Amino acid sequence: MKKKSGLILAMVVMLTLAACGNGNNESASKNNSDTAVSEPAPAAGESAENEKSLKPEEGATIRWWGNKEDLEWMKFVGDAFTKQYGVAIEYTDQSTVDAFQKLQTDGPAGLGPDLFTSAHNNTGTLAASGVLMENYFTDEYKEMFVKEAIDGTSYKDVLYGYPLSIETYALLYNKDLVKEVPKTMDELIEQSKSFTDVKQNKFGFMLQADDFYYVHAFLAGYGGYVFGSNNTDPTDLSGLNSDGAIKAGNLLQRIHKEILPLSVEDMTFDIISSMFNEGKLMFRIGAPPDLKSIREAGVNFGIVPFPLLETGEHPKSFSNVKSIYQSAYSKYPDAASLLAQFATSEEMLLKRFEMVGQIPAIKKLWDSDAIKNDPNVAPFMEQVKYSIPMPNIPANNSMWVPMQQAYNLIWNKNADPKTALDQAVANLKDSLAAAK
Repeated sequence: MKKKSGLILAMVVMLTLAACGNGNNESASKNNSDTAVSEPAPAAGESAENEKSLKPEEGATIRWWGNKEDLEWMKFVGDAFTKQYGVAIEYTDQSTVDAFQKLQTDGPAGLGPDLFTSAHNNTGTLAASGVLMENYFTDEYKEMFVKEAIDGTSYKDVLYGYPLSIETYALLYNKDLVKEVPKTMDELIEQSKSFTDVKQNKFGFMLQADDFYYVHAFLAGYGGYVFGSNNTDPTDLSGLNSDGAIKAGNLLQRIHKEILPLSVEDMTFDIISSMFNEGKLMFRIGAPPDLKSIREAGVNFGIVPFPLLETGEHPKSFSNVKSIYQSAYSKYPDAASLLAQFATSEEMLLKRFEMVGQIPAIKKLWDSDAIKNDPNVAPFMEQVKYSIPMPNIPANNSMWVPMQQAYNLIWNKNADPKTALDQAVANLKDSLAAAK
């Protein structure tokens, strides 16, 4: 996942506009033209005695929304599903942000999808608004999928998602510049000192220092947190200005003072990517989508989990779960549930890994040779073990701006971390109160 601030801004804009329309359809069938207002569908397979009795409704056609990178894989899945069940599928290229808004406007009007893919951090907002249907095969999925994926796609102990992949960020390094991979952040800072030359525009380590998506790794590693009760209680914000959060602020200021004397405006995602790809940067933070440009630049790179903090603890990165969700307004809930299950089988998720390159969220595939022996995948899988799913409750959308403002002050203005974080918590409380 790339920089979050653009996504946050897009979310804010989308939530203030009434979106409409269905995007560009590539259709296997065109018989879903009913635009009458729909009531939410009953639970998938409600009349079935057990999961094995679930069958697609007669004449079912499924509308499936996904973003561009998944369309080829979706069609691969859909062709096999249609061959087995005789169910036609319509595919729509729909971005996550657009799908989030359109589901709430188009769903009740009967214009929305039966299934759509999305990042997990919208789960709580969508579930609370009543537009999601529960995962029909909950018990089976809790056994099959990694805990981080189940936690990320659940809301108030109810599983809504059919997880596809799980992603986090880790430490990328230039093998031609790094002789020994640092085991601790102290070692990383010391190695960086010997390489950093501001006049030559060469640096040991760079990060987006005011982007809470990345800085969270340090805050959580020191014991801080976003919301209480495992990120489910928005009334408990004390983890954001706790002793651990303050230690994370102190670490950032140490990095700024000792090895990275730049402003946050000079460390954008694009700048960091260019510096690394040009061989002017030893270490950076990155995620699987970032590897394509690095390969194209011919960088001899490696990937490792975050080095340990001085406390001996692992930095705890945010993880992001991509998942299929089912609309509560689906006209064909049984067929939709079956397709979601079919798409998230071991076979289809391994195929998605081959086609899209994202780490499957299913446990058994983590032990497959194709995945565990891939040097560009295994380190991210290891970091996932120390990751925390991004919060997915509705309050999540309000946290990004106050935290970005706080870390901007901590880095650019050398503000006292406690003072800046106290103000961020106060601003977040005001924002949440105004949203009620």
